[in-house]
Amino acid sequence: MKKALLLMLAAFVLTACSGLPRKGGYYQDDGPPRRSRVDVASIPDAVPRAEPLSQSGNQPYTVNGSTYYPLQVAAGYRKRGVASWYGKKFHGRRTSSGEPYDMYAMTAAHKTLPLPSYVQVHNLKNGRSVIVRVNDRGPFLHNRLIDLSYAAATRLGIVSTGTGLVEIQVVGPQSTATGMPASPAPQPDTVQTEKSAPVPRLYLQIGAFTSWANAVTLRARLADAQLGPVKIYSELQGKIRIYRVRIGPIDSVEESDQLVQRAAARGISDAHIVIDTATDGDAESRRERAIE
Repeated sequence: MKKALLLMLAAFVLTACSGLPRKGGYYQDDGPPRRSRVDVASIPDAVPRAEPLSQSGNQPYTVNGSTYYPLQVAAGYRKRGVASWYGKKFHGRRTSSGEPYDMYAMTAAHKTLPLPSYVQVHNLKNGRSVIVRVNDRGPFLHNRLIDLSYAAATRLGIVSTGTGLVEIQVVGPQSTATGMPASPAPQPDTVQTEKSAPVPRLYLQIGAFTSWANAVTLRARLADAQLGPVKIYSELQGKIRIYRVRIGPIDSVEESDQLVQRAAARGISDAHIVIDTATDGDAESRRERAIE
């Protein structure tokens, strides 16, 4: 799923990601090390610092017919999505930034964040957080947001499941061509219990419109396709009301992957995963009842 050089990226990804996930969420012969003397749980977070942009990995590139345009500045970036991880198969291989991949380092891959960048990754299910250094490109399968190193995935508690619902936020100094003064990075959150962590809800968003009629038309199309419970959520952005058509809530990442494939088979190619906590979902339900 990773590449040695940007010019070889497309071919490499087609080779590495052609199969479906095995148990544990990794691909083909990838996975955790058979034996390790490293106490992975005690590996510290990456420490944000001012760095220049890497000489490779920050130009537009194309994978599987999609072209990605890396950000030059990542300040303010914050997003929820699905995290995956990669391990022993890629250990020692060259990353997009030109550095060797170390599965015992607190690193990650992202499709568009500048290389390098530092992000705090928060597991929405168990409340754990880590800070990682983004130095690679990926992941490119099934709406994944970020690909974590084995060490980071272990710290977050998603190695056994293969994926996790996370929120990522850029922290610390931003990488530029010349570097920038450091800004304070947040301290990692303490581990919360399952009961204290808000319950994340997984949805598949199919479209967003400013026209209520267009949203209703798409909802009817999805209902006919029997892809699952379809609802319209309303949000006011400034003076413009946005109507989002979503399927869900969905029970698992695996189910969302299957729905993406089923939607694509029906000519719906814009489906992407969105995550709400219980509080967000309840608020959106209230908004929906108000407009339907």
